[in-house]
Amino acid sequence: MAARSRKRGRRRPPAAASPVATRPPATRPPAAQAQPTSPQSSYGARSEARNAAVRATLKPLAPGERPWPVKIATLVALLIGAGDLIVVIVDGSFRVGGAHTAPGGVVLFSILMLVCAWGMWQLRYWAVLGFQAILLFVILIFSLLLLRANNLLAVLTGVLVVGGGGWLFYKLVRVLSRIQMPERP
Repeated sequence: MAARSRKRGRRRPPAAASPVATRPPATRPPAAQAQPTSPQSSYGARSEARNAAVRATLKPLAPGERPWPVKIATLVALLIGAGDLIVVIVDGSFRVGGAHTAPGGVVLFSILMLVCAWGMWQLRYWAVLGFQAILLFVILIFSLLLLRANNLLAVLTGVLVVGGGGWLFYKLVRVLSRIQMPERP
């Protein structure tokens, strides 16, 4: 029978059956003394000190200041939203890989991207955060499409979108920390 299935207290043979003198059980330190369980352990204190140092270097955005990652993200959102909308208006449908898709979903996504571009230009926290969420899904989808890439153009497109999108996502994190999150009422 495996040791796992036996009762906990019966790991040694009974004292009467053992001719060897038994030793007293080893004492273990209490759990509180063995490892600190408070959230402000040494690692937590060091981490919080690093976070405080980084927060001290951040300056809130000045009125009218738009960092270049926001400008790039706004341009990308504007080009995608307007481009898809123009294609649907001119052609009447949207073609993906030879298959036609319903124009309703494309129009809805185009409007979402245009609203997101407007919000990012106005330096709205929700717009930058929403664009990052959409960007994350695009990066994940193109990462999965890279697994099925069967020609050089598909590989280059996937690497460009994943690499460029990841870089833009990373740069927008610092901008997002500089945009002051609105206070709750």
